[in-house]
Amino acid sequence: MPRAFVLLLLFLLPTLSQAQAFTVLQRPMSLTTASGELFGTLLLPKSETPVPVVLLIAGSGPTDRNGNNPEGGNNDSLKLLAQTLAKNGIASLRYDKRGIAASRPATPDERDLSVEKYVQDAVQWSHQLKADERFSTLTLVGHSEGALIATLAAPTAGADALVSIAGTGRPIDQVLKEQLRERQPAALLPQSLWTIDQLKAGQAVPHVPADLQVLFRPSVQPYLMSLFRQDPAAAFAQVKLPALILQGSHDMQVEVADAKALKAAKADAQLVVIDGMNHVLRIVADEAKVQLASYNDPRLPLASELTRRLVSFVLTVQPAKT
Repeated sequence: MPRAFVLLLLFLLPTLSQAQAFTVLQRPMSLTTASGELFGTLLLPKSETPVPVVLLIAGSGPTDRNGNNPEGGNNDSLKLLAQTLAKNGIASLRYDKRGIAASRPATPDERDLSVEKYVQDAVQWSHQLKADERFSTLTLVGHSEGALIATLAAPTAGADALVSIAGTGRPIDQVLKEQLRERQPAALLPQSLWTIDQLKAGQAVPHVPADLQVLFRPSVQPYLMSLFRQDPAAAFAQVKLPALILQGSHDMQVEVADAKALKAAKADAQLVVIDGMNHVLRIVADEAKVQLASYNDPRLPLASELTRRLVSFVLTVQPAKT
């Protein structure tokens, strides 16, 4: 991985109002943990005074720092979001989770992954950013499953604010059951639902049919058990920081009802439902073919209301009282 600074000149988007364009430094960052090193990318607007910084936390599975997933498409959602923040004077750090991409050596065996480890990593990244005098405030921004990780990390991360983008408001086992009832062949459904219940109860399922290996292979079961233990709405209710909930109306994976559940759990949070936005943060028609195509098209622009709302929120965040 190159260590030299890369100097980029980024210009403002016409939909976002700022007084100046920012020269932005892009540089690699790393985090040393007990089990290995994690790697990320910092975009830092050049400024004589400290700037806000955002920690971007990616979603589920092998999703990398840029929001790309070898199983779910190359769309650069987080990379584009980081660039937009930089154009508006906001620094960001996005990183490969342990076991993923450049951070894979930190946890090469997926049996050793857990939500708790992801949360601890987010907390350690946050502490590193909070100790950096170049930054004025820290906002945790999680996308999809990353929203849950950000929420769980927030109480001990020293963050000043929290943003949930396309984060579920229900336990993930409930969401998975709902998705399987809608999409899985009927012959496989009883075994799938039983397996979820076993994992929810903390019981491993050593023998998984071939057709269900991709979902419930024994090596991924420890992570699923750690995930099924979580209650996103209950965790969101415990966050005492200013919070923003961003949700798209055309999201195939997370429903508007989930965003409303988070809002109900934390009444002082801001809720913004963006008409037409899908799970990869694009404005698309609510048609399966168009939706799926957008998951693999980095040329599509991010939803302008998403970037406008996020930039506005982060720029108004004040340091949390200690």
